[in-house]
Amino acid sequence: MTTKESLNEVFRMVFDDDTIQIAPEMTANDIEGWDSLSHINLIVAVEARFKIRFKQREVLSLKNIGDLLKAVETKRAE
Repeated sequence: MTTKESLNEVFRMVFDDDTIQIAPEMTANDIEGWDSLSHINLIVAVEARFKIRFKQREVLSLKNIGDLLKAVETKRAE
């Protein structure tokens, strides 16, 4: 399973929507229910799934799903 596929599963779980298909250019505006609380839940779920930890500044720098995907891949390579 690719990182993107695993990340897509996390999004489906966090937002309880099996129809979500993430794309790099997508933002919180593109996913129903993605608010500040669900964003925290998403980051925690991503960290747990990939066994990584983000620093606060890393999370704040994320602008879209593509940024999140790159951050996950970078962290996994460390």
